[in-house]
Amino acid sequence: MDLPLRRRREGLRQIGRGLGTLDREVFEAIAESPSPLLDATMPRLTRAADHSKLWLAIGAALAVLGGPSAQRGATRGLFSLAVTSLLTNQVAKRVWRRPRPNRLSVPLARQTRRSPTSNSLPSGHAASAAAFAVGVGLESPPLGLGLALLAGLVGMSRVATGAHYPGDVFAGFGIGAGIAVLGGRVVPPIAEASLPAADPLRVDTPPRPDGAGVVLVVNPASGGGTGARIADEVRKALPRAEIVEVGDDDDVEDVLRAAASRAEVLAVGGGDGTVACAAGVAVEKGLPLAVFPGGTFNHFAKDIGCDSVAKTVDAIRRGSVACVDLVCLNEGHMVINTASIGAYPRYVRFRERLEHRIGKPLAGVYAMWHTLRRDEPVRISYDNKTLQTSLFFLGNSTYLPSGFAPSRRTRMDDGLLDVRILETGRRFAKLRIVTSLLLGRLERSPLYHELRVPEFSFKAVDGPTVLAHDGEVGTKCSEATFSVRYRVLPVFRPLP
Repeated sequence: MDLPLRRRREGLRQIGRGLGTLDREVFEAIAESPSPLLDATMPRLTRAADHSKLWLAIGAALAVLGGPSAQRGATRGLFSLAVTSLLTNQVAKRVWRRPRPNRLSVPLARQTRRSPTSNSLPSGHAASAAAFAVGVGLESPPLGLGLALLAGLVGMSRVATGAHYPGDVFAGFGIGAGIAVLGGRVVPPIAEASLPAADPLRVDTPPRPDGAGVVLVVNPASGGGTGARIADEVRKALPRAEIVEVGDDDDVEDVLRAAASRAEVLAVGGGDGTVACAAGVAVEKGLPLAVFPGGTFNHFAKDIGCDSVAKTVDAIRRGSVACVDLVCLNEGHMVINTASIGAYPRYVRFRERLEHRIGKPLAGVYAMWHTLRRDEPVRISYDNKTLQTSLFFLGNSTYLPSGFAPSRRTRMDDGLLDVRILETGRRFAKLRIVTSLLLGRLERSPLYHELRVPEFSFKAVDGPTVLAHDGEVGTKCSEATFSVRYRVLPVFRPLP
């Protein structure tokens, strides 16, 4: 009984010895090859990659100079690199104790000044290079291809300078790429919509180089003084615009209605809750809306491309206007971004508080577990089904990425609601949800529901529940009906 087992073990040992011999022979062939090109380039390249300096510099350049996909790729790549470096140097190198190659066979001109003292297997340089390249490539394949070639050269430099055997480099590549891919499963990369879509609905609006006809409503005290700064910048840039400052005792909706009655363009400076109120007034009065970001997150302003006062001013001056969707809640309130019930607002706040310290993937998992531990279940009925949920999200237009971490919209005029529900009333639901999230399979879980519909309604089975929307805690309701108002709101925004 034991003889076949011993034979298999001996066979595996022979394969291992054979691979080790091949590894050393390949190393010696590369080391003993006279090449002025290798002598000149390999030491410089391996020094540039010491302590990940090369990848940190490239990541910083992508974050500052790159487009949205490059910036996301830089963030993902650097996070993958950090995790890989920690696991490679603190775990993997302590598990596999392989001595370094004999550097005496490497030409003196090709040797680095300092000889590494840690174990040879795996190559930390190769692992970090692969983690960064694959991480960037998940968000931006063209950039990832170029970085993969550079990562391959870094791996080659570790062999050419005598720091590692080829097998160490391949092991490092495998670890780094694996960690980056696993990160992509936990937090899926954003895939830009590839389906054909209608062109933006532009609205012919006269240019207003001096702001004539614009009435801006702003609270000078909002955003820790941001409102006052907006008012000052608009006065300088649009001297003929009328600026109405909201006092502490004023009702914002009343002020907006009064301003709209004499405006050709209704402008607002504030957070998403104030913008939602202004959007309802603008639609009622048939006016285009200009949005100046003056809140904490300014999701609506960012998604229409007006994340600064200068961009909104430029759109007003050029008369650049296009229509976006709004969501009508219970035929009375306009929703510009999102609505939610249960603990979703707390989940988002907790995740955003942590993601700058530990990164978005780990922050999302921890925030999910923390939220589910302090469950606030709500039983709702919709589409002939009843389920219990603690996390319910509804968005105006389609959000990306898919899964329960919606973060951005590529357009706001697709005529759809984005509905996402986590069902928490089943057996071991919390453990199943967190496990699916860790494995990157939440979208396939039977506990996750994602819909794209023009209308949605639900009933709270056990009585009224609190409905929050656009960053504001709303009132309690027993029923909620959401319907898309397709391209109903003309807004000033940059257009190609």
